[in-house]
Amino acid sequence: MQSADLSLRLPPSMQLPAPEDPLEAFEREEVLSWEVDPDAETVRFLSLVVGDPGALGNLAEDLESVRRYDVTPVDEDTFYGYVEMDLRAADATLLGTFDVPGLMIVPPMVYTGRENVHVTVLGEPEAMAGLLETAPDEVDVEVTRVSEHQRRTETLAGRLTARQFEALEVAREAGYYEVPRSGELATVAEALECSESAASTLLRSAEKELVDAALRR
Repeated sequence: MQSADLSLRLPPSMQLPAPEDPLEAFEREEVLSWEVDPDAETVRFLSLVVGDPGALGNLAEDLESVRRYDVTPVDEDTFYGYVEMDLRAADATLLGTFDVPGLMIVPPMVYTGRENVHVTVLGEPEAMAGLLETAPDEVDVEVTRVSEHQRRTETLAGRLTARQFEALEVAREAGYYEVPRSGELATVAEALECSESAASTLLRSAEKELVDAALRR
């Protein structure tokens, strides 16, 4: 058995048709479980989300396709979200991409924005090749890792706060984590609208959690 990490970039036609404001309140969504009901023409999702719990209600109100939703807070900016919505053709196409004999998705399926989806799949090499052949042409698929499936997965949504996710994203975009480093802490602090000391504390706290997750602490 092999596993592969895939990064998918969805075209506008396959993205969630929602206003930007509620989506910007979510830093990261880890889809833990999903179920497609073709008879009822619905799809159900259970996700662990880093962001404003109240924004899910705003999003549901903006989308006529949402039939039901429920929020279970974990802390002030992390929550479990359950959503039942109409099965769109785009959703069926995306999930159907992975409906390849001998292949399975290893949860979570991670969304880091409207268009970015990160998926780990497990299967025989022939099934992996079949996945790339059946992927829709309009979906940009990047294979970031292929190896024997020996890794343990652990959610990050329960470890990092929304502010820590924001700090890491800003630092990465600024070149702070490039080798050699091309971005300065002052640039990160300015983008976060905080002092350099506060920016450093945010980054080091987030880095500690990532290291602990990698070392299974």
